[in-house]
Amino acid sequence: MPMKPYAFFIGCQIPARLQQYEVSARAVLERLDVELKDFRQFNCCGYPMRNADEKAFLLSAAKNIALAERAGLDILTLCKCCFGSLKAADHLLKEDHEKRKEINRHLTSHKLAYGGTVQIKHLLSVLFHDIGVDTVGQAVTRPFKGLKIAAQNGCHALRPSRVTRFDDPLAPVMFDRLIKLTGAESVDWQMRLECCGAPLIGVNDGLSASLMQRKIDDAETAGARYLCTACPYCQLQFDAVQETTISGRGKTHMLPSILFPQLLGVSMGVPKIKLGFEMNRLDISGVDSFLKEE
Repeated sequence: MPMKPYAFFIGCQIPARLQQYEVSARAVLERLDVELKDFRQFNCCGYPMRNADEKAFLLSAAKNIALAERAGLDILTLCKCCFGSLKAADHLLKEDHEKRKEINRHLTSHKLAYGGTVQIKHLLSVLFHDIGVDTVGQAVTRPFKGLKIAAQNGCHALRPSRVTRFDDPLAPVMFDRLIKLTGAESVDWQMRLECCGAPLIGVNDGLSASLMQRKIDDAETAGARYLCTACPYCQLQFDAVQETTISGRGKTHMLPSILFPQLLGVSMGVPKIKLGFEMNRLDISGVDSFLKEE
């Protein structure tokens, strides 16, 4: 029986600054026979207003959820920030009847209503739970050998766990298990759950760079050859910001970061051009050298 399509929510950062995430995710999901429905009416997830104007935040998020609900589709998002934001709004609206009534009054002008009947899912949870590890594993035709990866779990999907219900916030396993399906080894590193430093860019750039560098150093100490992300902010931090920051200090050695659908896609035999390899700031083409000989 074919899987039900998903309402595809790519958010703001990905189409503007990280198109390779969308490109690689679409390529991988197509190989896995997952249908994505694009909604031109989707707007911002509401996160920028979350701590400034709760009503604006809830209305923005609820509109997206209501659009998917009207189509009878669950939401699949690539961005962990969008995932956390939509999950938070969904949780608040289910818990607070008065807020829900107020938001629905505003949604009537769009001929929409929030009913709380759709699920909000991240790419990793769709791969792990909905498609399933067996199916994803069977799609891997060119597994890696000897490739050590440091999985960057990110923050927004893990916490608060009672709202996101994504993975164990203190001992997450989903990302590690998905990486292992490609044949790569997900290394155990001490700072795996620490912030990448991205939220501090523009506020305290020095501290942001310090947090990033500490994680990079720790991942290298654990033997990782690449970082691996499934969050646009983490990827931008470890790719574009790492290149700018470290080259500005006169350093030449960097630890490249690869998006998970890029890593998975290569192991599935998807051509690199369809995975957006050339869009990464740091060269990740070397992962090819770890593929098992056919």
